[in-house]
Amino acid sequence: MTRGVDQGRERMIEQRELSCAADQLLQEGRRRTIIEHVTPEIDAGRFPIKRVIGERVIVEADIFTDGHDRAAAVLLWRHEQESAWREVAMEPLVNDRWRGAFTVSALGRYCYTLVAWTDRFKTWVYDLAKRVDAAQDVRVDLLIGAELVEGALKRAGQDSAYAALLTSYVADLRANAPGAAERALSDELALLMGRYADRSLATHYPRGLGVVVEPVLARFSSWYEFFPRSFGSKPGAHGTLRDVMLQLPRIAALGFDVLYLPPVHPIGDAFRKGKNNTVGAGPDDPGSPWAIGSAEGGHKAVHPTLGTVDDVGALVVEARRYGIELAMDIAFQVSPDHPYVSEHAEWFRRRPDGTIQYAENPPKKYQDIYPFDFESANWTTMWEELKSIFEFWCEQGVRVFRVDNPHTKAFPFWEWCLGEVKRQYPDAIFLSEAFTRPKVMYYLAKSGFSQSYTYFTWRNTASELRRYLTELTTSEVKDYFRPNFWPNTPDILPEGLHYAGRPAFIARLILAGTLAASYGMYAPAYELMENVPLAPGREEYLDSEKYELKDWNLQHPDSLAPVITLLNRIRREHPALQTNVGLRFHPTNNEQLLAYSKTTEDGANPILVVVNLDPHHTQSGIIDLDLEALDIDPQQPYQVHDLLGGAYYLWNGARNYVELNPQVMPAHIFDVRHRVRTERDFDYFM
Repeated sequence: MTRGVDQGRERMIEQRELSCAADQLLQEGRRRTIIEHVTPEIDAGRFPIKRVIGERVIVEADIFTDGHDRAAAVLLWRHEQESAWREVAMEPLVNDRWRGAFTVSALGRYCYTLVAWTDRFKTWVYDLAKRVDAAQDVRVDLLIGAELVEGALKRAGQDSAYAALLTSYVADLRANAPGAAERALSDELALLMGRYADRSLATHYPRGLGVVVEPVLARFSSWYEFFPRSFGSKPGAHGTLRDVMLQLPRIAALGFDVLYLPPVHPIGDAFRKGKNNTVGAGPDDPGSPWAIGSAEGGHKAVHPTLGTVDDVGALVVEARRYGIELAMDIAFQVSPDHPYVSEHAEWFRRRPDGTIQYAENPPKKYQDIYPFDFESANWTTMWEELKSIFEFWCEQGVRVFRVDNPHTKAFPFWEWCLGEVKRQYPDAIFLSEAFTRPKVMYYLAKSGFSQSYTYFTWRNTASELRRYLTELTTSEVKDYFRPNFWPNTPDILPEGLHYAGRPAFIARLILAGTLAASYGMYAPAYELMENVPLAPGREEYLDSEKYELKDWNLQHPDSLAPVITLLNRIRREHPALQTNVGLRFHPTNNEQLLAYSKTTEDGANPILVVVNLDPHHTQSGIIDLDLEALDIDPQQPYQVHDLLGGAYYLWNGARNYVELNPQVMPAHIFDVRHRVRTERDFDYFM
């Protein structure tokens, strides 16, 4: 088993340093072209960027050479299972900045790098054009050009399709034939010379860079979380995985594509927590699902009352019939009754009194949970076993995992484990539940997590949201950190939802579902606007479902189900809401109004969202739109269609008035449509 860990580590080193590198050529002074400031590049190539199938990788770099010579460059890329590099010419932008792009079309890992050289032919063409314009004698220049074309002819070799054409150019240039100079400046010759460019003194970027390609679900997803034990066949009855299947039509109708279940494993008896996390459970208290393991088994077993391992596989299959992926919760911690405790006592840290150290987050104590010791002397065996848990559930068909508190486990473990699992199952997706410090969250994303929980839950004001989203969508983190916005979780009932009522729940829902391409909710607590905290000022639920069965009235007339269904439909129908690349904020003269737009990568299909952040009062103001970002002609009127309320408005120019009564609907989601005003518009809209 130790060899398995060693092999995995060797693969990690190879991927970072060797497999993605271009040909390793001896450096010498005649390589005059410089390549620097390559983007995207994470920690000098230490970590890969992330993309999903069908997305483009846009690469930029500063590329230049000395003197007045012209530079040329290509972007090289290949899938890790391919041996041959593919390439595309890079195009100059401004100030020696160059850009190239390629599209990823397969799951797994891609590699990319750059090659640049001083292009004597381009330099010659540039100078020749100026001499021709100045009516100078260019006979010697044409002879120089003939030598350059002869070099390309030699490099063409047996490529007879182009050799004859190159030969004709050489003849014309050497003979100074009529029109030879003009022909030398043709696009045709430029293409041929680019095809057979002299790269003998090319500069190869010294690092190979990586791209991890995942399913589209890693970028765009809507998560629905509930506890299966609360969905029994009758009130008070413990639910089963078969009962979960009965909920699939309803969840699909709401528009969710990921069903996330808290741990489904056996729950320990020792130190089991009672209602509201009290120490000492009653005989009917089911315990916390995160206290994993009992005599019935551990992480590869299912709680007997919920069902069997086969039921998990059946649920995966049935969920996919409705377009839903099942997400399992993986929590690397154990109850004192877990078989690991007796079989591998060395995996856990002992206190001076001989007892095993239970989990703590002072002053909170979790006596029903033992954390793994990642400094265990037997760490390699432990790593292999923990990895095998993912592999076991992948074998049952599960491909989506929500990982509990990954920041309390060793970073090298995650980089190795997730890399190994994705090598076998490249369609696997991992959501990091790491409410921790920013750099820790970002490092987990670099280490392989597909998505991450975020600070959205605690960002409430317009300025807070603008700052945070700007960081997530415009800084380097956009290439490896995919946010998943949750307005609540079983652990977190944000204080902003305690007393603000329905408008606050709807506003936070719309913010989550439109600011981020992926979002989720702990439901049906959110659907039914559960808002009673354990105590004033506490961000925990009173009578939390983590410690007891709940009886949810899903038919309650005040349910948010209609709004949730509408939001998810809007997200599915509008590609701009399925990505984070095109987010832009627009100024307002009222800080209670947050205005932002989203577009697809090509700037098309704009969606404009305006949210009233005040759940108690009507707010109004002027939005100052960036018309260029929305591709709107400032001289023409345009139409906006409110997808939430159904109304149409005809707007003119950048500044437009908005008024939102939170008791009616605290937000607009506008489909921005470009059109010319007609008399019929006045009849219809005025």
